[in-house]
Parts: sequence; C-alpha cells; structure tokens
Amino acid sequence: MRSLRQRTLWRVMLLLLIGTGLLALYNYHDSRHEINEVYDAHLAQNARLLQGVMSMPVQGGARDELYRAFNTALAQAGRHRVGHPYESKLAFQVWDENAALMVQTPSAPRLDPRPRRPGFYDFTSNDEQWRGFVLPVPDKGWVIWVGERDDVRYDLIDRIVRHTLMPFLVGGLALAVLVWAAIGWGLKPLKNMADVIRARHAESLEPLQLVPLPSELEPMQAALNRLLAQIKDLLRREHRFIADAAHEMRTPLAVLRLHAQNALAASNEAERTKALTFLMGGVDRLTRVVNQLLTLARVEPRIGQRPHEHVDLAEVVTDILAELTPWILDKGLEPSLEIEGGEHRVAVDASALGIALQNLMSNAVEHSPLGGRITVSLRGNDERVELVVQDEGPGIDEASLSRVFERFYSRNSPNGAGLGLSIVAAIMEHLGGRVVLKNRAPGGLEAALLLPRE
Repeated sequence: MRSLRQRTLWRVMLLLLIGTGLLALYNYHDSRHEINEVYDAHLAQNARLLQGVMSMPVQGGARDELYRAFNTALAQAGRHRVGHPYESKLAFQVWDENAALMVQTPSAPRLDPRPRRPGFYDFTSNDEQWRGFVLPVPDKGWVIWVGERDDVRYDLIDRIVRHTLMPFLVGGLALAVLVWAAIGWGLKPLKNMADVIRARHAESLEPLQLVPLPSELEPMQAALNRLLAQIKDLLRREHRFIADAAHEMRTPLAVLRLHAQNALAASNEAERTKALTFLMGGVDRLTRVVNQLLTLARVEPRIGQRPHEHVDLAEVVTDILAELTPWILDKGLEPSLEIEGGEHRVAVDASALGIALQNLMSNAVEHSPLGGRITVSLRGNDERVELVVQDEGPGIDEASLSRVFERFYSRNSPNGAGLGLSIVAAIMEHLGGRVVLKNRAPGGLEAALLLPRE
C-alpha cells in the first residue's frame, strides 16, 4: 500500500483537477457566448455604418463612382502592409432593389439567392463556416449583408483558453509541490509517534505520553496505551502463574520423589504398599493443584471479556447440581436443592458463574463429614439474587475468614491447593457481585454468591 502522503496527494490533486476542469469548461462556454455576443454586435454595427455611408447624398452619377471606389478599397483588405490578416475574413455585400450587387468584398461568399430574412444566421460556403447578419433597408429596397468566418471567433477563443490553461498547468505543478510539503507537515506528528514507538525497547510497556498531540491521533495513542496495558497485565498474569506453579508444586514433587524412593527401598511388601499409597495420595493432591492452576489460568484472562447474557439461574444451578450429583453421592454425601419462587434472571457470564459454583461445591464436599448434607439454595429480592451453598463441616475459624481468599491458603487441608476460593472471588469481582462466607450456628459453612439484578 502506498504512503498516506501519496494517497492524500493524488486524491487532492484529482479533486483539484476535476474542479478546475469543470470551472474551465464553464469559463470556456461562457467566454464563447460573450465573444459571440461582442462579434454579433460588431456585425450589426458595421451593417448600420455601411448603411449610413451608402445613404449619404451624392450628385448624379457620382454614386456609381463612390461604389467603385468603395469596392476598390475593400479589395485591398488583408493585402496592405497597414492592416490585419483578419480583414480578409470579414465580408460585406449590398444588393439593390433589383437584386443586383452594389458593393461586395472579394472575400465574400457567393449567396444565391440573396438572403431576405433579417437578423443573424449561420451557414456553410465552400467548406467554411460563416456567421452573417442581414439588414434590409425598405425605403431604398436594399439588402445589406455583413458576415465573418467562424475561425475568427474560434481563434480568439482558443487563444484565451491557451493563455488560461498554461498558467493553470504551471500553477498546478507548483501547487502539487506545496500540497506535498503541506501534507508532510500535517503528518509529522504521526511520523514522530512512529519514531517514538520504533525507538522503544521491546520490554518497555509504559504508556505513550506524546504531547502536544493532534486530536486525530489521541484515539490512536489511547488504543495503543490500552493494548500495552493489556499486554502488561497478560505478562503479569503469566509471570504470576509460573511463580505460583513453581511455588505450589515444588513441595509435592519433593514429597512424591521421597515416596518413590521409599517404595524402591522397601524391604517387604507392606512397606512398599504403604509407600505407594502415600505416592498415590501425593499424585492426587498434585493433580488437584494442577487442575486448579489451569482453571485459574484459563478463567482469569477471559473474565470480563465474554459478553454477559440474561440467564435463568434456576436452570444453571439445576444443570450443575445434576452433573455433580453422582460424584457427591459417591463421596457418601446427600445433595439438596432449594429454589425460592419468583424470577431469578440476571445478566452474567454463565460459564464463569458455573465455575464459581462448582468450586464452592467442591470445597463443601471436601470438608463435609460422611453422610452429611450439602444444600444449594437460590433466593432473591428486587435488588439482587443470592446463590447459597451450605455444608455440615467444621466451618472456618474467625482468624482464617479474612485469609481464605488468598492464593494457596488452604488451612492445612491435605487435598487442597488454596486456589478454589480465590478463583471464586476473582469471578465474582468481574461479575459485579461478591462472595460472602459465614459459619452456621448448627455447624458448617455457608458460602453465598450475591449477584445484582442489573
């Protein structure tokens, strides 16, 4: 693709050429009309002057001598050194009452029969275009004809057009150079921005601060700064994910290696079985850590980017509980669902909300005693909808309630990675809601997801 300067210059010059061409065409037709009007006036004036000269009182046969002298003088048109070449292109003819020629220039075309209709008209004679004017003189029976060839007029029009176009062509070239320079000056801020971006280090993600900046480039700078902020946030999450993964898996991997060494060094089958049992437990815990890390890495960048849609939470909760029921029953627990009557539609990211609910239910299953009940309830009012998960476990001591949303804080749980509740908190923050934990009076924990109606 060509540069912006070239694209703009060609379009500006094309528009200027079209506009000037239209103006030149208009001026040409207007000049032609005005020149024709002036020449027509001269023809009419010359005819009346000729009428006045020929009507002058003359004694007897002196009139014939006057006409001969007149014809002799007109025959010299265009031949004498004092004169003009166009004289031969102008013609006069005068007929008497008997249609006999009285006066005629040598360059006059042959008109047979003589014209009778007064006024202006155009005709062709010997492949030459003529413009004529007929002036009858009723009291004498004369017909005066004055004419000129069209090339006299068109030669003047061509001269005017040439004299007009030449300055236009020269001025157009000069204007193109000036427009080229003006466009370059106008695009200089864009070039400066490109130079600044090109000179930046690849690891520099600081926002651009170009001042002064034209208003047309402010949206571009804002978009670039927004992109830099997104890249910076993405890199921050990536670094944190790597650090979290390395931090959380260092100890389990060391423990797994220790159990594997114990299994290899076991002296009997009982010791080997015990070591392998510990090894399987460590593998399960590490699998849970990896799954939660992958869930966190998958959820965090997409939260807030997926469009919210109006969903019925009753259907979402029912589908999730139906999916988890076999697993809950296999753990020796009893699931329960309570949905309060009324409308439970909210605008949320349904998939993100489903992940938050699954994490709450996983925590409830992990901390519930065998034979316990896990209750999921849905209720709401005019302002918000509450999705509550209750278990019958030991609950959380007050000192730990303020820390359970921190990453990798698992309260010494042998199977927990300490990421479940932090994932829930991050999802609810981006959904515009919040998560509230509190201990139940009979025992257990109540986790409530509070979502606004709008």
